[in-house]
Formats: sequence, structure tokens, C-alpha cells
Amino acid sequence: MNLHALRLHQRRTFLTQSCRGVGALALASLLDRRAAAAPQKVEKWKGVVTKPHVPPKVKRVIFMVMAGGASHLELFDNKPELAKRHGQQMPESITKGQPIAQLQGSAKLICFGPQWGFKKHGKSGQEMNELFVHLPEVADDLCIVRSAKTEAINHDPAHTFMNTGSTVSGRPSMGSWLTYGLGSEADDLPGFVVLTSNGRGGQNQPIAARQWAAGFLPGQFQGVQLRSKGDPVLYLPNPPGVEMGQQKDVIDAVARLNELQNAAVDDPEIATRIAQYELAFKMQTSVPALMEFKDEPAKVLEMYGAKGPDGSFAGNCLLARRLAQKGVRFIQLYHRDWDHHGGIKDGIKLKIEEVDRPLAALVKDLKRLGMFEDTLLVFTGEFGRTPMSQGGSGRDHHMKGFSVLLAGGGIKGGLSHGATDEFGYNAEEKVFPIHDLHATMLHLMGIDHERLTVKFQGRDYRLTDVHGHVVKDILA
Repeated sequence: MNLHALRLHQRRTFLTQSCRGVGALALASLLDRRAAAAPQKVEKWKGVVTKPHVPPKVKRVIFMVMAGGASHLELFDNKPELAKRHGQQMPESITKGQPIAQLQGSAKLICFGPQWGFKKHGKSGQEMNELFVHLPEVADDLCIVRSAKTEAINHDPAHTFMNTGSTVSGRPSMGSWLTYGLGSEADDLPGFVVLTSNGRGGQNQPIAARQWAAGFLPGQFQGVQLRSKGDPVLYLPNPPGVEMGQQKDVIDAVARLNELQNAAVDDPEIATRIAQYELAFKMQTSVPALMEFKDEPAKVLEMYGAKGPDGSFAGNCLLARRLAQKGVRFIQLYHRDWDHHGGIKDGIKLKIEEVDRPLAALVKDLKRLGMFEDTLLVFTGEFGRTPMSQGGSGRDHHMKGFSVLLAGGGIKGGLSHGATDEFGYNAEEKVFPIHDLHATMLHLMGIDHERLTVKFQGRDYRLTDVHGHVVKDILA
């Protein structure tokens, strides 16, 4: 803060502590003095990582979370031994002393074999559920990590850990870290956008907006949710009777007032407010155009199985590609209804029907547009499911081992990385903690995860906390 601004700030403090009459008389003079100085416009945020720490391989991330806990044992992790022991008691040596969400106190923990068969696909022989029809067509583009593990066994803290690297709420989300570090290529859209969709089945756990919050970073780095019903962004349209020219006058006037205030107190949140008002004005034009799919060829809509921005996973995958084309840095998709405590055989069939075509289409479409090489795709749940039966037809939450699918720039296609034990319980080969996923993602974006830090409450924080390693085995 310069000396002139400091004096103004001190005078303002004195006046607010003085009697109301004297403060009111002096206020006009004070505003006149501030107005005499030309306010400075807030420039577009370009990121704190002005020079890449490592050569970047990708420009953007599309991070898809199958909310509820997708069962690795019904998707990508075939376990013949578990199938052979279906209905038998799980060996106590595996489960004794282990955290279990809802099966505590059970007299017996019963082995529950995969409910569908598996097939191998592509030159790489990638193995996946036999129900997949379209995903096998891009099998050689996929890296399937079968040894992921997390630190939370219930939904909300597991989502928090997946998003922020901590089970403690209030830390910045990974999309916020990326836009803080690198900025955004988009001029008229946020750098971090969130899309949600509901599956069939009815077990749609709520997804809290704090999962894409900026935490202790400035508010401009939080994610913005685009909705499929009603206004895509709340309060985006002008009020009745207000034209765009009038709205622009209001935005400019508010910006000038905020700039005057910022010249006195140098508050980063005021700078955020100025930038966000201007972005919101631009979004009044860009978002409606973004949500209009009429410019998409019929064959592309058919490839995704999308009718439009209808809130389906298919519609959101195509919308994610459109956002990526516009320069959005981090696009996060949540697809809900994967919490199969019961009826997992029929439930997983519904889920595969919902995600199979659009997930494969996203890979193909990015390749068609020459964007696959600089886009990172991640497909995961917040955790997996137990190899033990719950209620005879479902699986409980499981944090010790599950699968993550990766594809795109910098990733080895056709690779199977790591493994769980013969029951699918513990990740035991090339264990892949979530901190390593975050470290690897940042590395592909050109960021050393140990160097992107922010001091808060006397401590340097980072997305990977004090953990994390770049998993070089999966890098091309």
C-alpha cells in the first residue's frame, strides 16, 4: 500500500470512529480526492506460475467423478478368485481391523463375486465389464489404474479429499489451484466450471457447492456451476426492462466505486469483485451461446447420444468439450447414483448404459478436433466398493483399493497400472494415492506440485499437502 493510500485509509478509520455528523461532512471531500486519481483496471488473471516448472503436456483437465462410489469390481477390476469364493466367508486375515463403513458388527463378511463378466479389448488387452459396447473402441487410448486408494470412507469427506487433498473442509479445490496457478485461456467464461447429472435409480446424494470452493484463495478462483434447467447461471439474465447498454453502465459504475475503495485499502477481494462483475457481464452473451447445440453436427450429437444441454451425462460430456474449446482450464463433471448398497447387478447395468457411449465419444471427439493431445481426462469415483456382500445384493463403501481411468495428453494409452489383491480389497501393487493423482495432474499442466503454495495462517499450503509423487510410469 502506498503512502497516499495509507493516509486515506487512516483518515477513513478516524472518521468512522468519530461522530456521524463530522464523518458525513468529510466523506464528500474524501471521495473527491480519491476520484481525482485515475483508477486502474484489474487485468485478466494470468496465474502465479508465469514460467512452467516443467514442460507442460496438457492445457486443460476434464475431471469426471462418478458420485456415490463406483464399484471397481463391476467396472475395470476382474477378480476370478473372488468369483470362485462367492458366498464363502471373507478371510479374516484381510478384513480384521480394517475400516468398514456399514458392515461393522456383521457376524460374517461374505465374499461377493463380480456380478458381470469381463472381456479384453484392443491390442493392449484392456479388461472391462462385458456390458461396455462403445468404450472398448478406445481401449488402447486408456490408462486404467487399478491400485488407487483414498483416506475417507464416507461420501462427503471422500469427495472433499478427492477435490482438495484434505478431508478437512475449507481448503481450495483442485480446479481453484489450477486456475490460481495458470489462469484461464477463456475471456468470457470462468476458468473452472462444474456440471452435474443424475443417474437412474434414485440414490442421488447431494453434492455440496463447497466441493468446488476456492477456500483461502481469492473468490475469483472458485468453480462456477452451470445448470441444465432454468438459467444456466443464477441471476445471469438482466432484470425485466433492463437492456444490455444499461446493464453495462451499471457494471462500469460499480467497477469505478470498487476501484476507488481498492485504491485505499488494497483488498484482493475487491479486485476479485471488479473482475467478476465484468466476467458476469460477458457471460450474459457467452453462456446462452454455449448452451445452444444447434451448431453441432447431427452425427456428433448421435455419437454422444445427446439431445442437448439437458443435464444428462451425455449432454454434459458434449458441453465439457465445448467448454474446453472455449479455453476453460478445469471442467468437473459429477454423475450421481453410484451408491449401490443393494441391487448392484441391475444398478451397474444402468450406469454403464449412461456413461459408455458419451465417455467413448468424448475421447473420439477430442481426437477429431486435435484436442486429445492437450487435454487430460480423468474418470473416477470418490472411492470403490467392498468385495463383501451387503444385504446379499450390494456392496459397502471401500477406500483401500479402486480404479481410476485416465486418458489424453501425456498419458500412456493401453496401459494397466497397479493392482489390488486377489479379492479386490487392498491396493498392493504400485499403490496410487490420491495425492499422487493430484501431483501427476499438476505435472502434466507444467506445475511442480511442491512449488505451487500459498501461505495461510502461518503455514505454506499446497494441493498435495505434504505428500504426493508424480507417477512417471503412466506418462507417455
